[in-house]
Amino acid sequence: MTDPVTDHLDARYGRVRRAGRRSLLLALGGLLVLAGLAWLVWVAVLHSTPPVASRLIGFEIVSPSAAKATIEVERSDDVTAAACRVQAKAPDFSVVGEVTVNVAAGGPQRQMLTADVTTQRAATAVVLIGCTTPGSDRPR
Repeated sequence: MTDPVTDHLDARYGRVRRAGRRSLLLALGGLLVLAGLAWLVWVAVLHSTPPVASRLIGFEIVSPSAAKATIEVERSDDVTAAACRVQAKAPDFSVVGEVTVNVAAGGPQRQMLTADVTTQRAATAVVLIGCTTPGSDRPR
């Protein structure tokens, strides 16, 4: 049912009712949301499977100038080489020693490594910064 007053005002001011305009906007909005969700899933899958992962199993302060750390390295495949950074820290949290342990390609995917860190002065803790691969610069 149409209202004669509304029809008269629409004609007077040039307003035209477009029924398809709302449907078009809803369809475009839906496509935009769908594209955003697809991008979110792609990013989540990409970053949930890093090429290398590592964790510190334990450490021992051997002497005032040396520390030893045991780390576990897990690679996504056995052809990936990795480099793992280990730091020794003093009581004031300053870095007193650092070493990079290289994991050669071709070894087992999961392995335990020992890192011997030479320190400038007595250390109280050893920290694993993480491992990187040639294709990934973010330590994990």
